[in-house]
Amino acid sequence: MQRKAISTQHAPAALGPYSQAIHAGNFVFASGQLGLDPQTGKLQEGIEAQTRQVLANLAAVLAAAGSGVDKVVKTTIFLANMADFAKVNAIYGEIFKTEPPARSTVQVAALPLGGLVEIEVIALTE
Repeated sequence: MQRKAISTQHAPAALGPYSQAIHAGNFVFASGQLGLDPQTGKLQEGIEAQTRQVLANLAAVLAAAGSGVDKVVKTTIFLANMADFAKVNAIYGEIFKTEPPARSTVQVAALPLGGLVEIEVIALTE
């Protein structure tokens, strides 16, 4: 099975030694995205804006890999504060309306750059 690193300018560049995603077989494994604006490199303000940006960044990475949010099979959501769960869940539900993917949500001690939410996904390419 071949593996290919995925990169797009429509999502923030990796902050370290990792790829935005890896395409392997019929799957795309997307690294966690923060609510960074890919043009400015700055975090959006507030949990709602960050969540929307995270999902837009993930959509861009998936598109670059020949996939899309409709092909996501698993997500993991990392929250800096579990009190934000309802707000994140509402926005997440706007994207994953029917047959939503499997999901885990956890609170973490901190996220890079002071982010409030980070989401990673696994998606199909076919």
